[in-house]
Amino acid sequence: MKLATPRWWYVRDKAPGAMTRMLLTPISWVWAWATARRIAQTEPADLGAPVISIGNLTVGGSGKTPMAREVLRILREAGVEAHGLSRGYGGRLEGPVQVDAQTHTAADVGDEPLMLARDGPMWVSRDRAAGAKAAVAAGAEAVVLDDGHQNPTLAKALSLVVVDGETRNNEWPFGDGAVFPAGPMREPLHIGLGRADAVILLLPADLEAPDPDLLKQFGPVPVLIARLEPAAAPPAGLLVGFAGVAKPWKVLRSLKAAGAEIADFAPFPDHGEYRESDLQFLARRAADDNASLVTTEKDWARLPPAWRAKVTAWPVKARFEDEAAARALLLEAVRP
Repeated sequence: MKLATPRWWYVRDKAPGAMTRMLLTPISWVWAWATARRIAQTEPADLGAPVISIGNLTVGGSGKTPMAREVLRILREAGVEAHGLSRGYGGRLEGPVQVDAQTHTAADVGDEPLMLARDGPMWVSRDRAAGAKAAVAAGAEAVVLDDGHQNPTLAKALSLVVVDGETRNNEWPFGDGAVFPAGPMREPLHIGLGRADAVILLLPADLEAPDPDLLKQFGPVPVLIARLEPAAAPPAGLLVGFAGVAKPWKVLRSLKAAGAEIADFAPFPDHGEYRESDLQFLARRAADDNASLVTTEKDWARLPPAWRAKVTAWPVKARFEDEAAARALLLEAVRP
């Protein structure tokens, strides 16, 4: 089970946990060195179809999966036979296997691929090159790789880095720039940006404009602005919410911003399995306030079938502010 993301990672100035960070810093040096060495020593495979990588520079949620979903939508609406590809984190199947939303479960393929498979062809494979090869053999004209920026096994026609653009309450997407486990970075910022063709700065619906200081961090790398917004209104009435995502506090914040009336909210580990005792506890808590249960689409996909009728999935979607520019960039990569 993946643990919850430490919130102190994202504090911009003089973060708490100073002693913990100091003890973890030597490990972060090893992590950064190992990541750089693996990328440098791997020869990427060209499988004959363009690969668009949707990745990020930090550990934990930045909105990669909603952006992968949006990129797939744009390509498909433009007439491109685009298939999604994921490692299938949290699923037992190693793949390559095409996800069937009707028969597979989150325990088989992971929650995010199961969610994306409702829209169109989606594959999971521990070996990304093998997964891409299977997708191309099945007719994919383009492969959209979810969480692929630090995976060097495939030649990429376009590398997009998603950055969480929410910078309020002294939270900063890169923290103080420390690499995991001393901070949220998967690799140093300048190194990760050096392999990016563009940055997608993903803002919440209620944040008016990106932080100018954050925009300066990207230097000459082009920046596309996108918004993460509700795909539907939250359920009416009093709600007890819960979420097992990397940044559960952001789900609570988004629900409130969308006008939801929250009686209580319970965070769970990212990609974690919901036990019957967990769900019974949540149901009792909701009954105490005559409230209903609400969670994310990703979490809803991990619920036992018997519980899905008792919990409302609250969907969100990512949308580019300048969709025409995003479409042009994607189609140039797919049809140069």
